[in-house]
Amino acid sequence: MTESPEVWPGRPYPVGATYDGAGTNFALFSEAAEMVELCLFDDHGTETRVRLEEVDAYVWHAYLPGVGPGRRYGYRVHGPWEPAAGWRCNPNKLLLDPYAKAIDGVVDWDQSCFPYEFGDEDSRNDADSAQHVPKAVVHNPYFDWANDRPPAIPLHETVIYEIHVKGFTARHPDIPEALRGTYAGLAHPAAVDYLTELGVTAVELLPVHQFVHDAHLVERGLRNYWGYNSIGFFAPHNEYASGPAGEPVQEFKAMVRALHEAGIEVILDVVYNHTAEGNHLGPILSFKGIDNHAYYRLVPEDHRHYYDTTGTGNSLNVRHPRSLQLIMDSLRYWVSEMHVDGFRFDLAAALARQFHEVDRLSAFFDLVQQDPTLSDVKLIAEPWDIGEGGYQVGNFPPVWSEWNGRYRDTVRDFWRGEHATLPELASRLTGSSDLYEADTRHPAASINFVTAHDGFTLNDLVSYNDKHNEANGEDNRDGESHNRSWNCGTEGPSLDPAIRACRAHQQRNFLATLLLSQGVPMILGGDEIARTQAGNNNAYCQDNETSWYDWANTDEDLLAFTRKLIRFRREHPAFRRRRWFQGRPIRGTVDIAWIRPDGAEMDDSDWDSGFARAVGLYLNGDAIATKDPRGQPVTDDSFLVLLNAHDEQIDWQLPARWSRQWRVVISTEETVDAAGDESTADAVTVPARSLLVLSAADGDHAPTAWQRGSTR
Repeated sequence: MTESPEVWPGRPYPVGATYDGAGTNFALFSEAAEMVELCLFDDHGTETRVRLEEVDAYVWHAYLPGVGPGRRYGYRVHGPWEPAAGWRCNPNKLLLDPYAKAIDGVVDWDQSCFPYEFGDEDSRNDADSAQHVPKAVVHNPYFDWANDRPPAIPLHETVIYEIHVKGFTARHPDIPEALRGTYAGLAHPAAVDYLTELGVTAVELLPVHQFVHDAHLVERGLRNYWGYNSIGFFAPHNEYASGPAGEPVQEFKAMVRALHEAGIEVILDVVYNHTAEGNHLGPILSFKGIDNHAYYRLVPEDHRHYYDTTGTGNSLNVRHPRSLQLIMDSLRYWVSEMHVDGFRFDLAAALARQFHEVDRLSAFFDLVQQDPTLSDVKLIAEPWDIGEGGYQVGNFPPVWSEWNGRYRDTVRDFWRGEHATLPELASRLTGSSDLYEADTRHPAASINFVTAHDGFTLNDLVSYNDKHNEANGEDNRDGESHNRSWNCGTEGPSLDPAIRACRAHQQRNFLATLLLSQGVPMILGGDEIARTQAGNNNAYCQDNETSWYDWANTDEDLLAFTRKLIRFRREHPAFRRRRWFQGRPIRGTVDIAWIRPDGAEMDDSDWDSGFARAVGLYLNGDAIATKDPRGQPVTDDSFLVLLNAHDEQIDWQLPARWSRQWRVVISTEETVDAAGDESTADAVTVPARSLLVLSAADGDHAPTAWQRGSTR
């Protein structure tokens, strides 16, 4: 150790390391601590310890003049060591600042990272962990945002693209090799142009908070590719930066700025429900050694063990005000300083467990709803966890949208030909009012998806009946076994032209259904180019060609079809209504109607017919019941959407009462020219397993520029 630098008292707020241009203020909360040492590391790894003498409201603090960006640091907390009582302070373990804005290094899983000697969990390990764990880095907060401002795209006009920073760019031929797999790569014109041409309005990034590669994966030569193992809630993951330590912050900001310039919003998939420290057998990296009781939920009457509703070993203690503050400070930081536009909360039900049950009135929801910074960004919940009563689709507060798992399941079942799906399908196509209408929410509360990172890709959904996760090293036991998939007759790759055609057709069916449903569509990145994971439906540990985009084998036809669908949705407000259908006459005619293949409207007996696999949907463009920003009524063409999940074609009688002529504008049948040049008055043939969209040819509602959703 070297001589300590000059130390001033500093301030208890803000928590973390704050550089002001002349020095850095350090502040750390710990109610458990009896003494705290700030540990500074130079470029050679030499450690200098500074005892923090000042403490206010359990925040230990000091100001160090001359200490600036690039300096690595950590903490050693002296306090009680009583694992049976939930106390795990050990000053031999270097601890990561929970408020670190930048982080350097990784966990190498040396035994010193753990609180006990291997083979004896009741022992105490006093080996120094400093050389084996990541360190926080003082960062420069100043950045030229130029004229950056949020695109502020209305939720009902949003099309979300779920994307992995590395996977999207790792093999992109037009992105310089040095930038592949990085924030800078996603900001490259080749990446931005692709997203713009695709037409999506928001990218939802898989976790970019600093995360840890699990020990059991590293031992098998694998990595935590998805990143759902956070250890730093303020720091952009350092492995996605092309530059040295401290650069991830600047590079992430530049990425956001580039995407905003293109009119694309940035939504973060965030994991506040647990941390990478695992259960009582996990490492001590940060929170455990700082204040185990404050940051984690411990089992009542058995504080050695952790209350776990996430399946990861621990759950963050959202009942404690400092844990809640950590989450709220992190969220505000990413909006205010990093300029992100919203969040998708992983296993959000875990954050609602103020006590044991999921509580809609928990403090977390109260804090979010009243916060002036957060109440105006997009808030999306994954509305479940693995705890009792954890499936909460439809039960989040009014300001939230939710991943609609029931939409996914219903649409998959319909297109694979399951019986008795029509009533449920009707609700999912029209925004799931049965789930969201009661508490004044609107169709945009439903985040519709058919595929997501967790599960089959779209290509694999139509190519595999069973999961094939052998490469994960868990004997194919991991991942969902009930996938509601259909392989079109052969498991895995096939050279049979009929099977290949069937699979291509089914992918178009799924994409068309998704993009023509009311609510907010979310596309899994790569589905538009037929990305495959070779049947792996749990590729969380496959940081390799299994998960990365294979740009050399892009399905250009499917890509063109997806672009067409997104453009069509943008141009027609009938498919992205802000309000619910009324199901009654408006201006003399209904706003929505359901029709049978004979052209008649469906009645109760039709809905109750379990064998029915075809349904038609009429959307009245004169009855959208929405006004534009100037208060003028929004109108559009009227449409028929015909869905046929039968394995035979259907001759569909067209209802003349709504239009004298109908024109096919979208078809998922490869051989049908849906250019819209031909019209029909009486009937149309809907091919087997196909979706058709017909426009009222005698309509006169050309959408205005703002109705087309032209926000860019």
